[in-house]
Amino acid sequence: MVYSKNMSRKKSANSRIKKIIRNLRYSLKNPFTYAYFAILVIIVIATIMVFKAETQTDSGIQTMFDSVWFTLVTVFAGYFDYCVKSISGRAAAFVLLIFGMLLLSVITGKIASSFMDMQMKKDKGLKKLKSMKGHFLLCGWRAGFEKILDSVLNSNPDISPDMIVLLNDAPAEQVAQVRSISRFKEINYISGDFTDDSVLKRAKIESAERALIISDHSHDYSDLEIDSKTVLAVLTMKNLNPDIYTAAELIDSKFEKHLDMAHCDEIILTTDYEHSLLATASSGMGYSNVIRSLIGDDATSGIIIEDIPQTYIGKTYQEYNQNLKSSGVLIGLLLNTGNFNQRRKDALREAQKNPNIQNIVDDLKKVKLLKSNDPVLVPPAGYIIPKNAKAIFVR
Repeated sequence: MVYSKNMSRKKSANSRIKKIIRNLRYSLKNPFTYAYFAILVIIVIATIMVFKAETQTDSGIQTMFDSVWFTLVTVFAGYFDYCVKSISGRAAAFVLLIFGMLLLSVITGKIASSFMDMQMKKDKGLKKLKSMKGHFLLCGWRAGFEKILDSVLNSNPDISPDMIVLLNDAPAEQVAQVRSISRFKEINYISGDFTDDSVLKRAKIESAERALIISDHSHDYSDLEIDSKTVLAVLTMKNLNPDIYTAAELIDSKFEKHLDMAHCDEIILTTDYEHSLLATASSGMGYSNVIRSLIGDDATSGIIIEDIPQTYIGKTYQEYNQNLKSSGVLIGLLLNTGNFNQRRKDALREAQKNPNIQNIVDDLKKVKLLKSNDPVLVPPAGYIIPKNAKAIFVR
């Protein structure tokens, strides 16, 4: 273990040395390097000339420090702090003024260029995020994207715009148009293919908390390509960050089993929902209006999912319902909530404490009773509330 750490340190040190040597070679090949060096040499020579010439006059320059100070003020402020008297001193001061202006112009130009380059990379989504943790990734693009973004913010009051990261390879002007809206101006943007691990790493996938992958219509993809891209994105995300909570949209339900195998925590079958909604509307009973009211676009009305206090875990559904102090109507439980990887760790931890539990866990996995976010509507009064369950309310 100690040997491997020492080896990794040596490799890291060697890579830093190689990088320094590579940058030095590049600088030596750059003709501007010699121009900067020549300007610096001329300024040094002019400073010495001012010192040599003006110590013989009453200009006030008596020491080398005075001459250096005179140079600094001339170069960076553009005026003479001392009134030079000698011919050679004035000539040297003029040289300092000219070359100081050149040097200062180069420095300010480099600084301005760096800031413009940083802003341009940020606007085009080419900049790597820094120091982000617990943020929300929104992957994919489609027409009316601003409505989706608005609904995400309304449904998640705990998420501020600066904690949302957009990942897509849509045209930059379309993304810029969305981000020009005042509510979305603080939202972060990463340009690129969200199935690519390097793009996900720029978005700090390793420290992200949640990810929503919508069907990507940023280019002329077929439905098969869109769903394949969604599955690949979830697989890549779970590989880079097993603890991230993923919700993915599918067009075709035949890809659902692939997302199940990738341990996607939530699967949205948009086409199936549309077909079901049209079917209920055909009955003429007003089901579609009821469903629309239940699926609100905010966090305070419609179907609400809330945590169950730990004191009721292991107790009956009836006991929990009788002691409720919520303004909503309890209609059921949502089982196996949260991240799949974390639930598996908890189950294995319990199995280590009690070996008999391991058989139960294996049986549950075989019959797929550990499916994420499994709703149980109006369970029997004696139903025991398990771990990782949440309450479903209508409010």
